[in-house]
Amino acid sequence: MTTAARPAAATINIAVFGAAGEVGRRIVAEAARRGHRVTAVTRAAPTPGAQPLGVAGVQRDVATAHDLEHLAAAHDIVISALRPRDGDEAALVDLTAAVVNAARAAGTRFLVVGGAAPLRVPDHPEHTVLTAPGFLPDAVRPIATACQRQHDWIVDRLGHLGAYLCPPAMLTPGQRTGAYRVGDDTLVTNHRGESRISLEDFAVALLDEVERPAHTGRRFTVGA
Repeated sequence: MTTAARPAAATINIAVFGAAGEVGRRIVAEAARRGHRVTAVTRAAPTPGAQPLGVAGVQRDVATAHDLEHLAAAHDIVISALRPRDGDEAALVDLTAAVVNAARAAGTRFLVVGGAAPLRVPDHPEHTVLTAPGFLPDAVRPIATACQRQHDWIVDRLGHLGAYLCPPAMLTPGQRTGAYRVGDDTLVTNHRGESRISLEDFAVALLDEVERPAHTGRRFTVGA
């Protein structure tokens, strides 16, 4: 179990793509809380006061921007927490590719927030979250399928710069405890068999990886 007692890290210059989303907002808040320099990248124009004090807001449509490599080069690490609009899930791979290819071209570290789809199910290791019968509600299958394709695209492109963080089965707003457990290719579950973590603790785990990389070149997951 990882807990909240951690030594202070050096200031890191971080760009967060998808900063207006549920995950992105928590990542920005956690990074700012730790005193890092944060650029919040959003598709829409930044709303005054929407981000924590000291966070720089930048507008970019990843699908059409031509300066992503320059933006990546200006930071120590790029975080992709992108999620397409409902009905446009198939765009996830192209959006991820735009950010990852820019980071790779710039020689900048990157960390991609994926989905739980490629993770194995503890009681049925022959199945993943995506393939296990009856595991996924129909409503989330489109984004889960997109996340699987995202994973398949990126897994051989992580190299010495990238990492891919899969959330648990349930990722919901909650309390920041600073405690979590780490896994690799199987859902992390608690004593009740639940695979879950709060959005706030997910951001804690992600920023811990940013500050002290332990999974470069591979995927990993976390759970409460």
